[in-house]
Amino acid sequence: MLPDAAPVLPDAEYLVLSSRLIPGLDGGYTIATMGRARQLAGAGVAEGAGPQLLTFDPGSVTDHAAHRRTFVEQGALVDASRMRNLFDEAVADGGGATGWARDAADDAVDRDPDIEYRALTDVEGRPFLALPVIPGNPDWHLTTEPVLVYDAAGAVVGALHGFRGLYMAWLQHVVAGFGDRPVVVICEARQLGELIADWSDPRVRILHTIHTMHVEAPYTPDASMNTLWTRWFRLSDRFDAVIWPTATQRDDVVARFGTAASHVVVPNPITPVARRDDLREDGLVVVLGRLAPGKRVEQAIRAFLTADVSGARMEIWGGGPEQEKLHALIEDLDAGDRIVLAGYTDSPGTVLDRASLVVTATAYEGQPLSIVEALLHGAPVVSYDARYGIRDVLQQGGGVLVPSGDVDALGTAIRDVLTQPGRLAALSAEAPAVAAAWSPERSLEALTTVIAAAVAAPPRR
Repeated sequence: MLPDAAPVLPDAEYLVLSSRLIPGLDGGYTIATMGRARQLAGAGVAEGAGPQLLTFDPGSVTDHAAHRRTFVEQGALVDASRMRNLFDEAVADGGGATGWARDAADDAVDRDPDIEYRALTDVEGRPFLALPVIPGNPDWHLTTEPVLVYDAAGAVVGALHGFRGLYMAWLQHVVAGFGDRPVVVICEARQLGELIADWSDPRVRILHTIHTMHVEAPYTPDASMNTLWTRWFRLSDRFDAVIWPTATQRDDVVARFGTAASHVVVPNPITPVARRDDLREDGLVVVLGRLAPGKRVEQAIRAFLTADVSGARMEIWGGGPEQEKLHALIEDLDAGDRIVLAGYTDSPGTVLDRASLVVTATAYEGQPLSIVEALLHGAPVVSYDARYGIRDVLQQGGGVLVPSGDVDALGTAIRDVLTQPGRLAALSAEAPAVAAAWSPERSLEALTTVIAAAVAAPPRR
């Protein structure tokens, strides 16, 4: 019997929507979003130019151009012209707002005089839009306060109905030239998802990706959620697919909320590396990541000292708000000869190649990118069994899971791995095969299957 044919991306227009995309900002979110766009380019979307990346942050034209150049230089973006910004395109050459914004403006809408506005101006200082300022409100994007639209003379000629009206006016302008072709919209941000959930164009299929944990502490499947997540789940069935990065998170969501929405799994792609086993240093334990409270680095420190392995040492790479606290802890524990706060590195791959073992004591994860990266470099991982993603990786091999928050168990696992050379070697040897589940090829195959099914089915709106 012949094997099933690999899925093929539908012939369609592809849009990736992100609130912002700024090099070096937003960590794994930016990496995953740009990686998805690069995947689609490699699969032949727009003859290899890739999907259009649409962003919605009101930065300057100069800043946005610099971001595009940096992404191209980094190899994250194939064609700079495919990355577009709403506010860059809202400016008319002769001043004021451009045609699509003025055409969508309602001249019968009045602004509330008690609401503060931020006027956006072009390079010559001429206003084109004014945005309502909603301070201290995480739901600012849902405001119905009007967005003011200016003409070339600097006069207000109408308004759009909130940020929803502004965003939809631009999106409808973008897709207007696509004819009858299907339009695949990959929405990478929940705030954007809330604003486009009612987009009823029959050509459009919306695939909403998820990058983060959806529950609050203690991060159990039935834990409370914040208002944004609660509201988002109420409309999740309007998306043609909701894409989760791990099966565990998808399964928890389905068990809690049911199957009204189309919940699917597409692992975020992680590019293979050329590991350097010749750099490996015996007894080197590495913690790599942001020094923030949720990472619980102090527990990794205490576990390492509990393990008390002769000749072992720990390097902690990264920066963040916990740095001074961790420095004081290391001094209080008189562990400065064994534990070093190494600071930021622009070569994390080299750090992982040097590591005999990577340890993480995180309270939660949105996706297991750092775990997979360690395995790709042949560094086994000892970790708390924290949601989400870590179990999806390490239960297949390449490391050891212990109960979340159990410092003694973490220390025991560190000691067991470091003092059993055969076990350490076996975990290192199996690590690349485990990481292969997050390869670009498998990720693209899963994404292609989801897109093809969404395009073939009737829209959900």
